[in-house]
Amino acid sequence: MRSPVPRFRDVERQAGSLPPMQCVPPCHDRQNTMWFVRDACGIVCAVITWLLVFFAEFVVLFVMLLPSKNLTYSLVNGTIFNSLAFLALASHFRAMCTDPGAVPKGNATKEYIESLQLKPGQVVYKCPKCCSIKPDRAHHCSVCKRCIRKMDHHCPWVNNCVGESNQKYFVLFTMYIALISLHALVMVVFHFLYCFEDDWTKCSTFSPPATVILLILLCFEGLLFLIFTSVMFGTQVHSICTDETGIERLKGEAPTWERTPCWEAMKLAFGGPLSLAWFSPFSDLSCRTNGSTNIPAPPQGEIIEEDVIEIPLQH
Repeated sequence: MRSPVPRFRDVERQAGSLPPMQCVPPCHDRQNTMWFVRDACGIVCAVITWLLVFFAEFVVLFVMLLPSKNLTYSLVNGTIFNSLAFLALASHFRAMCTDPGAVPKGNATKEYIESLQLKPGQVVYKCPKCCSIKPDRAHHCSVCKRCIRKMDHHCPWVNNCVGESNQKYFVLFTMYIALISLHALVMVVFHFLYCFEDDWTKCSTFSPPATVILLILLCFEGLLFLIFTSVMFGTQVHSICTDETGIERLKGEAPTWERTPCWEAMKLAFGGPLSLAWFSPFSDLSCRTNGSTNIPAPPQGEIIEEDVIEIPLQH
């Protein structure tokens, strides 16, 4: 005998699952409040991330660029490195403080389901942990304690989930960190060559042992983060182009949705056609639907007990 849940899943395949935009309003739920996850581990990791960038900034400026006798070299590299570092930290802040696509909490009520005007035979699922009606491709995050639309993974380094609404900022963060890591490594190599050719006491305002230690630490940090963020950047771009999130790939979920072509998926993730706004952490994502900006609040009522709800067939 087959269990009830597989039977409901068969009905879902036939009738179609609940589309994400039918369940929740688009564009960050139309809210302007800042999102912040109160997780001790994530907060510590986020602070460490900023401190490591500031350490790299300190070594680049005070060990390599300011003591340099070539003013043009210092100005050009200082401008490039500081600009990329600023964009990296801005992207990190946006990835951390942007709602990743959380489903409204506690909307699994009979009144709300009726307001969705679902078709007979259609099946919807309730998350038993946050009492929300889960749209298609949403997963519950135990750290954020919410269901997240198109959740890729929870990243402690940004203290947030990477989901539908903040994936752009996470991609930019990994890209800019990889770029400043590469830039720092190149400058370390040139500085070592310069110090070997010249007197070590003249190539830095610090003592030779302190200079060597700081450069080695920066080299280790740059190499580590270059590898890590390059892999993460490639993984995220691959997920966007294949229209398959990391958690869906990890669970081996068979796609029940129509895959979006690569270029269209990139435009959805980055908020429009290719432009300089793609590379800016200050540009917001454009709305994904043409719905009204006045989104009604979910009807109030008691939370339903069933985790799988099938709309009755009309007789």
